[in-house]
Amino acid sequence: MLTSSLENEMSDLLGISLLILFGALFAMSEIAIAAARKIKLRVMADEGSKNANAVLKLQEQPGGFFAMIQIALNAIAILGGIIGEQTLTPYTSELVSLVYTGDLAGQISFLLSFLIITSLFILFADLLPKRIAMIMPEAVALRVVNLMNWLTLALTPFVILFNGISNIVLRIFKLPTQREEIVTTEDIVAVMEAGAQDGSLQQQEYRLIGNVFELEARTLPTVMTTRESIVFFDINEDSENICSKILAHPHNQFLVCDGQLDKLVGTIESKVILKQILETGKAHLNPNILTKEVVYLPETLTLSEALNAFKSASTQFAVVVNEYALIVGVVTIKDLMSCFMGDLVQFDGEEQIVKRDANSWLVDGATPIVDLIKLLEIDEFPDESQYETTAGFIIYMMKRIPKRADFVTHAGYKFEAVDIDGIRVDQLLITRLLDETLIDPKPQHQTDANT
Repeated sequence: MLTSSLENEMSDLLGISLLILFGALFAMSEIAIAAARKIKLRVMADEGSKNANAVLKLQEQPGGFFAMIQIALNAIAILGGIIGEQTLTPYTSELVSLVYTGDLAGQISFLLSFLIITSLFILFADLLPKRIAMIMPEAVALRVVNLMNWLTLALTPFVILFNGISNIVLRIFKLPTQREEIVTTEDIVAVMEAGAQDGSLQQQEYRLIGNVFELEARTLPTVMTTRESIVFFDINEDSENICSKILAHPHNQFLVCDGQLDKLVGTIESKVILKQILETGKAHLNPNILTKEVVYLPETLTLSEALNAFKSASTQFAVVVNEYALIVGVVTIKDLMSCFMGDLVQFDGEEQIVKRDANSWLVDGATPIVDLIKLLEIDEFPDESQYETTAGFIIYMMKRIPKRADFVTHAGYKFEAVDIDGIRVDQLLITRLLDETLIDPKPQHQTDANT
């Protein structure tokens, strides 16, 4: 009799253990298949993983799978309660009798056994498996997908019944019955950041991919040569002036105008002029040698749109105009590629940002604000839509053209105008404030170095 009782108790304990094990399996499978990332699964599928394809198909039609999971988990929970109460109550009764023998001893014993079995299922059949599945969803999903498909097939009648009812309820409330998987820019950026953090994506690759997204966010004024910096020839320019301009500004291509910049006649390549000088000893701007087909780009174009325009026009040089048909700058394919490649490839030319020490930088006034955001890791500048450059920022903040030594502060940095050419802010000194309380955050003008 004693042996039989012991065998029953052991079988009940084994039954509880098996129920906890199966509960853990189903809970883990539910989370893993739901959380498995499609991007990673598609990569695995392209590499020949059949299980990855199976997971993707299951994610596309998850109704039957989730119906099976809920049927199994609820059945396990009910059985666990029945078996657990039968198995643990005798032991909890003995334990309670040691401290209490009143009329409520039976109820207390039942409550105690209920709490114990519930805690076991919560911890080992639910919480821990789900945490494991969340940590490595793809690895778990690949291992359980075939088993889940077989179980779904085995429980087909119940799956069809409950899945059908759930679909009807969803349609009544006008809710989607299938998951719409849309990969957004934010999703890609999140994957990139995660890859960069764990080392699977190199920093160089991370920056390069990030620059691709910036092509959609940045406009032409952030990379173009601005109007005041354009070197152009007058159609009636003499040979001496032409030669001196080429020597001082060795560009590949120049604008040719009739008196003023906005009266554009055409463009000419420097090699054409050099050929003239070698052949005749003089340079002259004959209209016959000019390129009359000039590519014009609106200043509102994004860098991505500008790249497409360059591709369509089969050119490497374009004139940027505003809504009033006035020339505001010129841009080359090299300017766009410089933005795209960032600091991965260094092009010849003056640096816009020069690091003086760990806490200060000399910055060209034409430096795009987006470059400062990346450099200084500032979340945002006030009213960014009102300006595009560092010079524009300090002018906007001060509501006037700054004088030398004028400065503003923002986000723990001091922006000081150090080089002013007339009304143009040529250069600023940016300093990280180690003690922000020493400086008034309002725009200031330093009139005397000793005050």
